[in-house]
Amino acid sequence: MPNRSGVNRRDFVRSTVGAGAVTGFAAPVAAAQTTAKPQGSNGRLNVAIIGVGGRGSSLMRLILQMAEERGDVKIVAVCDVYEKRKRLAQERSKAEFATLDYREILARPDIDAVIVATPDHWHGTIALAAMEAGKDVYLEKPMTHTIEEARLVAQKVKQSGRVLQVGSQTTSADQWWKARKAIEDGMIGKLISSQGSYHRNSLNGEWNWTPERRGDGWRIDPDAGPSGKGVNYIDWNMWLGPAEKRSFDPQRYFRFRKFWDYSGGVATDLFYHVVAPLQICWGEAQFPYRVSAGGGIYAFPDREVPDTFNVMADFAKGHSLILSSSMANSTHIPGLIRGQEGTIVMVDHGRFEGETDHITVSSERIYRDKFVKKFGYQSVDIPVEDRGRDAHMANFFESIRTREQPRLDAETGYRAQVTISMAVQSYREGRVLYFDPEKEKVVYDPPKV
Repeated sequence: MPNRSGVNRRDFVRSTVGAGAVTGFAAPVAAAQTTAKPQGSNGRLNVAIIGVGGRGSSLMRLILQMAEERGDVKIVAVCDVYEKRKRLAQERSKAEFATLDYREILARPDIDAVIVATPDHWHGTIALAAMEAGKDVYLEKPMTHTIEEARLVAQKVKQSGRVLQVGSQTTSADQWWKARKAIEDGMIGKLISSQGSYHRNSLNGEWNWTPERRGDGWRIDPDAGPSGKGVNYIDWNMWLGPAEKRSFDPQRYFRFRKFWDYSGGVATDLFYHVVAPLQICWGEAQFPYRVSAGGGIYAFPDREVPDTFNVMADFAKGHSLILSSSMANSTHIPGLIRGQEGTIVMVDHGRFEGETDHITVSSERIYRDKFVKKFGYQSVDIPVEDRGRDAHMANFFESIRTREQPRLDAETGYRAQVTISMAVQSYREGRVLYFDPEKEKVVYDPPKV
C-alpha cells in the first residue's frame, strides 16, 4: 500500500538498523551500542516491555509473577503510545522508567532484554533496533508483518549474536517435541500431510468487545486519541509508524487486527500458533514451496480481513499443510500429522493452543503388522509433560544466560512467517504463490527445486 509520509516500509525498517532511530515523525534518540555478551549471567536480568495493551499486559503479569518466585528478573521500564496504558503499567510493575517512545527504552544501557508486544506492523522495526542496541528480544507472534522484515530479523540475529525468542508460547509445550521424536523414530513413516484449525465464535465478531467476554479486551475508550488530554493521550503518529498515514480512527487503534495495514487477521493472530509448532514437529524448519488461501467475510462485515480463512501449503520435501478457520463457528477439526504408515493425533479437541496430556500415535491398517513388530503395539498414547504457563518466557530467560538457541528461534520463526504471509498475500491477490528459497522471495511461477 502507498505510504503518504514518503517513507516506504522497507526503507523505514532499514533506517532503524544501525541508527537506532526512526525518521520522519519523531525526534531520534541515540541507542546505546553494546557488544554481544551473556547478559544477566551474574545477577538479575533487567527487562523492559514495549507495548502494554492486552497481550503486553498479560506478559507483564507473567513476568511479575516469575520475578516474585525467582528473584532473578525485574521489569525496569515500560513503554506504550497510550498515556493511560503507560501509567497503569508503571504503577502495576513498579518500573522505575516509563515512556511513550520505545527508542528511549533502547537507549538505556541497564536494560538486558525487551519484550515486544506492539501491534504486528511494529514488530520488525523494534526488534531490529533492539538488537542493534545490544538487547535480547522476546518478539510476540507473528514474528513480523512482512516476509522481508522476518528475513532481516533472522539475518540480524546471526550477525549480532543476540537471543531472539518468537512469542508463540505454545511451541514450548511438550507435545510438539514428543511428536518430533515419534517422527524421527519412524513411527508414521514418510510424512504426508499435517492439518490444524482455529475456530471461534462471538456475538459481535472476533477482535470486537462483546458482553459474553470477561474483561475489557477490544473495548474502545471514547475519550482516548491524539487530541486527548492527560491519560487519554495517544501518540497516533508514533503508533502508525511504518504504516500508511491516516487520520485517527479508534477502530484501527483499539481493534487493529481487523485491518490489513497492521495485521493479517486470522493468519497472523491465530494460524501462527499452528504453523510454528508444526515446523518443530517436522524436525527441520522449512520454507513452503506453494501456498494458496481462500475464504471471505461471511458473517462480520465491519473488517477488511476475512472472518473465515483456509490455507493449503505444499513443501518441497513432499508433504502438505491444511488449515481451517472461522471466527463465526467454534467447532474445530482434529489437529494431526499424517504419515504413510501412521498418524499422530496432536490435539483430540482440535485447539492447537489448548491443553492436552497426551498425543496418540496409531498405525495405518495395511502397515499394522510391521508397526506391531517394531513397536509392540498398534496404537499408543504418549504422555505429555505439563511445563506450565511460564515455560516459553522461562526458556527465553534461560537462553539469555546460556546464549543457547531458544525453543522458537529466529530461523524457525522466519520460515513459519513465510507460510503465514504468503497465505495472506494469496488471499488478497486471489492467486497461487510460490517461494524461491534461493532468492528468499515470493514468485508467481514454480521455482526449480
